[in-house]
Amino acid sequence: ALYQKKVAPIRDRLPTLEHVLLVDDGLAQQVADAPVRATEPTSPDDLALLHFTSGTTGKPKGAMHVHAAVIAHHATGKLALDLHPDDIFWCTADPGWVTGTSYGIIAPLTCGVTMVVDEAEFAADRWYRVLAEERVTVWYTAPTAIRMLMKAGPELARGHDLSRLRFAASVGEPLNPEAVIWGAEVLGLPFHDNWWQTETGGIMIGNVPALDVRPGSMGKPLPGVEAGIVQVSDEGEVTEVSEPGVEGQLALRPGWPSMFRGYLGEEARYQKCFAGGWYLTGDLARKDADGYYWFVGRADDVIKSAGHLIGPFEVESALLEHPAVAEAGVIGVPHPVAGAIVKAFVALKPGHATTDELRSELLGFARKRLGPAVAPREIAFVADLPRTRSGKIMRRLLRARELGLPEGDTSTLEGGAS
Repeated sequence: ALYQKKVAPIRDRLPTLEHVLLVDDGLAQQVADAPVRATEPTSPDDLALLHFTSGTTGKPKGAMHVHAAVIAHHATGKLALDLHPDDIFWCTADPGWVTGTSYGIIAPLTCGVTMVVDEAEFAADRWYRVLAEERVTVWYTAPTAIRMLMKAGPELARGHDLSRLRFAASVGEPLNPEAVIWGAEVLGLPFHDNWWQTETGGIMIGNVPALDVRPGSMGKPLPGVEAGIVQVSDEGEVTEVSEPGVEGQLALRPGWPSMFRGYLGEEARYQKCFAGGWYLTGDLARKDADGYYWFVGRADDVIKSAGHLIGPFEVESALLEHPAVAEAGVIGVPHPVAGAIVKAFVALKPGHATTDELRSELLGFARKRLGPAVAPREIAFVADLPRTRSGKIMRRLLRARELGLPEGDTSTLEGGAS
């Protein structure tokens, strides 16, 4: 059934696909009867994994990782996710994405924990049943899933015994502060957001168990990870920012074991990621006086309006504080005076109607929290937001559809290209 749903419709577009193994009793016998072959010798620096980026800002890139990456998977599984041998661990990410491979397969195997594997689509009540019936102790999921659980209401969660759950973490895109607080109020424990990329191969910055969670923050660099906020001049000169609270590009000192070693077939693009002794992540962030990092937005998503640099995440988080809002996606649209203004696309929780009165209420609500320079000038109601299969909002699609521009590569769009 899975083959018929996901592979068969596109089989004619996969000219290099020669064999498909369907897992059933027959395959097990074939494997048992197969001749024993010697293991191919490999070194820590040999290519082991090829992970494609999610395509939120453009065509997916193939990030190449080596066998030594397992060191980072193992260490961060313990440091950031607090995995112990007696844990029952559920990583909800699809194994085809980097999170599903690194933390749905490799880290729990090397840490010796019991894994929950679930292939069915998201359904709030069923997810709570999995957590309760499988007695999950450590749960790693995505902000989109958390927001969908919030949308389903707290009563659904309270109808299940989640007393075994001791640690919950999130990754995929920034986790809004409201979701962290909701976890503490409804589940009895906050979500520990962390940050990494397909390119980093493993968790680099996180709200680890030993630290107090700061809602909205990605946390602090893990041991052995050197991070910084840098500014890059037009000439390419990189300067580290030492003053707290200043926004800049998040950068890492190269050398950790799971660092990607190239983009498949794009060496020049790979080399552009490094400058001045730093790996430039393309994410904008700031660091507070206590060393916690705060996400601002992808450099490609930041809105320049009347001299202000506005991160979509800040605006989306403010809108999510309103009780009627389930999800929000923010872009900049051209304006003859300001250069660009903020426009928000909002999906509502059940029971709320898309009225002009609610639109005006949301505009005023955001203005009070953000100020007139940052708050959205326009709001459009939508049934849902376009996102990648890994759960990230595809703001470039919102922008393209709003401005009538080509949508570009949509191969990673949830539900398939449309």
